[in-house]
Amino acid sequence: METVNLSFRDAEQDYVRALRAHYAGRLRLQLDIAVIVGVALIGAYEWRSGSHGFGIISLCLTGFLALILVAAFAIIPSVAFRRQPKFRDEYSLSFSSEGIHFRTIHIDSDLKWGIYTWALVDPYSFILYYSPQQFTVIPKHVFQSPSQRQAFEQLLRRNVSKVVDKTK
Repeated sequence: METVNLSFRDAEQDYVRALRAHYAGRLRLQLDIAVIVGVALIGAYEWRSGSHGFGIISLCLTGFLALILVAAFAIIPSVAFRRQPKFRDEYSLSFSSEGIHFRTIHIDSDLKWGIYTWALVDPYSFILYYSPQQFTVIPKHVFQSPSQRQAFEQLLRRNVSKVVDKTK
């Protein structure tokens, strides 16, 4: 089996996209938006019908819920990237059927595929989860050729039990 060697430095845009894909998979975005709209409509109705106190509370709740969604998708990903020094390192990764050799200026480690419990594939990256909130991002643009990316996809599907493909 082929070994897939990658070298790259995380770009903010890659991490932000991956974190947004992570949040989109965790949050029930359509339901959240429907709740925000529903609470806003109730607040507007109550305001117009004379129940100003309940209307104000409902509209404030709407603003708070909307702010949470905006923060999750627009603010938190960039802040998380900028606060984490490990994202400034150059990554050298070697993937084979035996495992993963992970090297940065601070880390030189051999990992078993079993560390990853599942993976999410979106249009821009492979997101490999080693805990519910922690993951490794492999941007698709770092592959040197389509055949190298295909070899990685085969390794991923053979060695990670759950691969969710959001590109189809």
